Amino acid sequence: MSHLGPIAWPPEPIKTERLVLRESEARDRAAFIDLLASPEVHTYLGGPHARDKLERETPEVPERWPGSFVVELDGAMIGQILLRRATEHRRPAAAGKADLGYLFMPQAWGFGYAAEACTAALDWFDGVLPGEPVVLTTQSANVASMRLAAKLGFTEVERFEAWDAEQWLGMRPPATPAA
Repeated sequence: MSHLGPIAWPPEPIKTERLVLRESEARDRAAFIDLLASPEVHTYLGGPHARDKLERETPEVPERWPGSFVVELDGAMIGQILLRRATEHRRPAAAGKADLGYLFMPQAWGFGYAAEACTAALDWFDGVLPGEPVVLTTQSANVASMRLAAKLGFTEVERFEAWDAEQWLGMRPPATPAA
């Protein structure tokens, strides 16, 4: 995966009804470590990262690159939205397209925050890179992620085997410019 390309970064914080999407800050480091070390978060992602390694290797300001948004609720990080270029994707249908990813703390699950944050990030993406489709890959066993993908307008392109599990690849067509 690589950066999205020539976009102005960071954007002004994106505010939704309940959330703020913004660039990461030093105060987010502990939350990133919790997120990446969480067995629940990484159930369908090959397992959690080792906390001691994360503590040693996570920079003071983690994940600070174009397309990486912290999702904040009431001043605290509850998740991350990732938009990256899928330059070396395993599937030809996704190669070179923008790829949406998301991770949320277990205590934030079930409240619609992921849908709200992903919608805001996709709206931002449509504004800075109009006319581009977006892909999303998830394990087909991840029912919550499959529901979210459908809610966001992703439709199935294909299913494939990877990492010892069936994967689902969906695509969201480019937004149509307002007339």
